Amino acid sequence: MESKEIIRCGWTNHHPLMIEYHDSEWGVPVHDERKLFEFLVLDAFQAGLSWLTILKKRENFREAFAKFDPEVVARYDEAKIQSLLQDQGIIRNNHKVRAAVTNARAFLEVQKEFDSFDRYIWQFTGHKTIVNQWKTLAELPASTKESDVMSKDLKARGFKFVGTTICYAFMQAAGMVNDHLIDCFRHHQIEYTG
Repeated sequence: MESKEIIRCGWTNHHPLMIEYHDSEWGVPVHDERKLFEFLVLDAFQAGLSWLTILKKRENFREAFAKFDPEVVARYDEAKIQSLLQDQGIIRNNHKVRAAVTNARAFLEVQKEFDSFDRYIWQFTGHKTIVNQWKTLAELPASTKESDVMSKDLKARGFKFVGTTICYAFMQAAGMVNDHLIDCFRHHQIEYTG
């Protein structure tokens, strides 16, 4: 009896970390506040880099940014920022490190205004997952009208490193859109919640 090959989105490039992320996280709707903050931080750090680079350093990021607790990160002072800029386990980019702290503070403000970041961020997709029907990786957009609106609103609230392309990557990671190709085994597996 022949075993059927599992079909995945081609961007995994058969790398174990990418496969694990693809199979268990990417596109799964996220409503947990800390997880949403984690993706906000990691997607900002990814700008100009590969997602694999971020995944390889993810545990170091988790340690450096207090397990992605925005209340703790919001209190990071200049001394803490300088120590992070010496931390070889993360991406030592001055602007991105400072953006993570700025974004933690803005994140807390959004939580106060909307009772949760989740309630705020999911409004950009009408509180449901946009399920796309892509056949090839070439069809995947870098941004959409929803990510444009999200980016503009986040920037107006003081967030940094939240351009429309970063916002769209966040939307993919947090399951606000399902961009698994239609022949990928995960496309129909993910349960969508609003």
